[in-house]
Amino acid sequence: MAAGDGDVKLGTLGSGSESSSNGGSESPGGAGAEGGGWAAAALALLTGGGEMLLNVALVALVLLGAYRLWVRWGRRGIGARAGTGEESPAASLPRMKKRDFSLEQLRQYDGSRTPRILLAVNGKVFDVTKGSKFYGPAGPYGIFAGRDASRGLATFCLDKDALKEEYDDLSDLNAVQMESVREWEMQFKEKYDYVGRLLKPGEEPSEYTDEEDTKDHNKQD
Repeated sequence: MAAGDGDVKLGTLGSGSESSSNGGSESPGGAGAEGGGWAAAALALLTGGGEMLLNVALVALVLLGAYRLWVRWGRRGIGARAGTGEESPAASLPRMKKRDFSLEQLRQYDGSRTPRILLAVNGKVFDVTKGSKFYGPAGPYGIFAGRDASRGLATFCLDKDALKEEYDDLSDLNAVQMESVREWEMQFKEKYDYVGRLLKPGEEPSEYTDEEDTKDHNKQD
């Protein structure tokens, strides 16, 4: 090994130096051997360091490649919410006609009693059935299925504390949280079908014509 060679040569140099001292004189040949020994030792150390640097570089390249693969496939998994990989549960269901929902009616569409999954954001109801992997009963955001998800999304809370049994007017949220609610609403509009409004207590549902329903679906397409 390079380190071993260096140790041996350093030991040899020490012996030569002692012999010279004991002999009382230093010969040119001894000085040359000593200089050659130091040069060989330095070369051995440099060679060992180069190998170490090469190994570190190879490990870094492997880790970089693994990270890039993780980022690439991780982003695909996140983007799959609106992708074709999740559309199989919704493929057998016809598009839902536009209508308004009370809280009680919305809760029927939690994915456990019917394949269709709805949720509300900022007073708007969306059909998220094609995202059942995320919003279904076993999904990471299944707590929002059949419910008003506005408060949970605004506060980044996935606990039941973010859900209210009664109508939530969101009046206690601050400006930043309300802005977050509106941003989530826009994202859901881009990815999922808007099917109607979430009704306030005592509010009557609107009557939608087939023409209005078709127009809204065409806008989303």
